[in-house]
Amino acid sequence: MAVLSLGVDTRRYVRNFNWSLALSCVALSFLGIVCIQSADLHSPAPGGEMHRQILYLLLGIPLMIGFSFIDYRNWQRWAPGLYVVNLLLLAFILRGGHSALGAQRWISLGPLGTFQPSEPAKLILAISIAWVLCRSTYDRIHDMWKPLLAAAIPALLIVKQPDLGTALVILAILTAQLFFGLPKLGDFALYIMGVVIIAFGVVGTNAILKPFQKARLLVFLNPKVDPQGAGYNLNQSKIAVGNGEWFGRGLHHGTQTQLNFVPEHSRDFIFTVLAEEFGFVGAAALLVLYGIVLYGGIRTMIVARDRFGFLLASGLVAMLFFHILVNIGMTIGIMPITGIPLPFMSFGGSAILTDFAAVGVLLNIYSQKDRDVLGNA
Repeated sequence: MAVLSLGVDTRRYVRNFNWSLALSCVALSFLGIVCIQSADLHSPAPGGEMHRQILYLLLGIPLMIGFSFIDYRNWQRWAPGLYVVNLLLLAFILRGGHSALGAQRWISLGPLGTFQPSEPAKLILAISIAWVLCRSTYDRIHDMWKPLLAAAIPALLIVKQPDLGTALVILAILTAQLFFGLPKLGDFALYIMGVVIIAFGVVGTNAILKPFQKARLLVFLNPKVDPQGAGYNLNQSKIAVGNGEWFGRGLHHGTQTQLNFVPEHSRDFIFTVLAEEFGFVGAAALLVLYGIVLYGGIRTMIVARDRFGFLLASGLVAMLFFHILVNIGMTIGIMPITGIPLPFMSFGGSAILTDFAAVGVLLNIYSQKDRDVLGNA
């Protein structure tokens, strides 16, 4: 494993370290802990999720730093093995996984909680697709089956859990990497046409989407169709966001938050807690932090020294951007409701550790804008 050596190389690495990217992720995590504490203030075990999230943060920061020291080119060599392990874990979930809320997505770790393999699967897929795209010029359209198949197999396993949200994240990663990785724009346009056709087919049949998933799509198109059923989450979320007005109702004083009107408000709907209790100003500050993270990711793409680093960075930026866009969008009614966590904010160990690991990879790619950081020409 190629890692940084001591002495001059380490000093050069620190000088090239993208501090704004790393510190913004840590700041988002602290803000998430504050919101989780408020969301669970009146739960049967108050503080339980907050304490576990603090533990995840204490694990996530060294994980990010550790990944930032791993030469990103190693991931290219490890991609086939990681991909196989990823498929085995996703396949195991369908047989021996832990079930909750009508889904089978987790592996029980006893007192440590649960592990959700579909979260690190997103990072592994970004690595794997970048690796596949680097193995050919793709100047012939029939070669596109390789990255498409690499993404389709884990995506279908994840849909079976069912976890449509994570499958859509994989689609976003694949789309970004194909956009930057295919030499012909016409081939990418054909890919988009195929995605649109498949999307219409999926929505028009009952073979893939579960009834509750189709109901969410109908509510997105017409929020008044089922206000006490499938539309309840969206209506309560929009009320909470509106209650915040300019400066919020104050920490622990949000009515929708403290009276538990918004379901899963420490997880998928964590944005409603911040918007209600910190208002438009707090939400704007959150978006600024996310803007710094995404800007750091885009800068990493620009300075990447090789094709693999560029494609890997583009996939990770797409992953983070899609999470942010869809999660915040669904709370205010501009996106369908899906089970996609808000990066670094939502409660959950698998998600936040994956986010920190992804940022660690971005940090390493960025640090090597001067290749001699790792002793390479």
